[in-house]
Amino acid sequence: MPDITELTNEDRLNRRREYAGPLFLKEGFRPLFIGAGAWAAISVPLWICVWSGHMTYPGAFEPAVWHVHEMIYGFVAAAVGGFMLTAIPNWTGRLPVREAPLAVLATLWLAGRIAVWFAGDIGPVVAAIIDLAYLTMLGVVVASEIIAGKNWRNTPLMAGVLLLLAGNLLFHLDIMGVADTGEIAIRLSVSVVIMLISVIGGRIVPSFTRNWFARNDGPEIASPMMPFDKLTLAVSVLAFVLWIALAETLVSGAALAFAGAMHLIRLSRWRGWQTLGEGLVTVLHVAYLWVGVGLVLLGLSAAGIGVPQTGALHVLTIGAMATMILAVMTRAVRGHTGRELTAGRITNLIYILVTAALILRFTNEFVPAVELVWGAAAAWTSGFVLFLAVHAPMVMRRPKTA
Repeated sequence: MPDITELTNEDRLNRRREYAGPLFLKEGFRPLFIGAGAWAAISVPLWICVWSGHMTYPGAFEPAVWHVHEMIYGFVAAAVGGFMLTAIPNWTGRLPVREAPLAVLATLWLAGRIAVWFAGDIGPVVAAIIDLAYLTMLGVVVASEIIAGKNWRNTPLMAGVLLLLAGNLLFHLDIMGVADTGEIAIRLSVSVVIMLISVIGGRIVPSFTRNWFARNDGPEIASPMMPFDKLTLAVSVLAFVLWIALAETLVSGAALAFAGAMHLIRLSRWRGWQTLGEGLVTVLHVAYLWVGVGLVLLGLSAAGIGVPQTGALHVLTIGAMATMILAVMTRAVRGHTGRELTAGRITNLIYILVTAALILRFTNEFVPAVELVWGAAAAWTSGFVLFLAVHAPMVMRRPKTA
């Protein structure tokens, strides 16, 4: 059998077509997107039960910190892994990570969720070792694939995984009492995920929009990486570095708000308002909209101008992160399982429910009411339950052929 490095692109394509192993372990999106959706649907009701006093959290984290940690290192990290393990083979021309290695990765992610929940019983050190294993292995896999494929263009994604690993380590060091790094862990983690969305979303939003416009007599739009786009990313990195280092100051606030305004200008060049005929495309623009809006609000909050930080962070997490993840997961599952690339009524309802969750949760910052929090949780959970109901069967069964 020839070494994988000796295979031609045609050989690799044939191997992918001839795959006869477990369907659920064929590509990274299958177990990890379903894991992300399931954890989103489970962890928020758990948090609401803890927050309302109906359940005791047995872990070592402060309950609110557990909620933040699990949204990023449970939900988002699974989605990031599923996306990268599915996209990188297309970028490098190499065979995807599948079967046993993929099963190990998915198991490590799941073990991390259990370990963090029961950290009070097993101890914070053991919980940290188990929880850090998933991103460590994912980082090794992503780095090795990019290096082996000489796909240097995607080095920032490899750096993103390693920075997420660093952010997770800072969470655990704080819980272990080694260092007071809890707040900086939150700022670093949010910053890294929003930068990943800015880089990846900055590619796929205009790309998918251009393709849809080409089929529907739409307009020409700006290329995804013109000088203004590169400047937007550079300004965003600077703003996040200032926020991570200085926390809430006028300087970091001004930088964040300026970066947010640049993202909004960047988004406007892709003419998302002309994609309303297809939810799979429109939702990408909505998700990227929340990047710009969230950064402006976070900047105002950091500068002490009338916006609660938790409100701004929820715009970035529920709005930008969750909406972009749902946009990518729904599209990728349909595309990679041979379904038509169009959003039906239920898929559009999924997007609407998560947007409603954001609106309700953000409104609660200014008009506090327990009903708004419960409503936001119900909308969020309903959206992800619907995601699982529609898309889990797609990843577990091959489409019927005529």
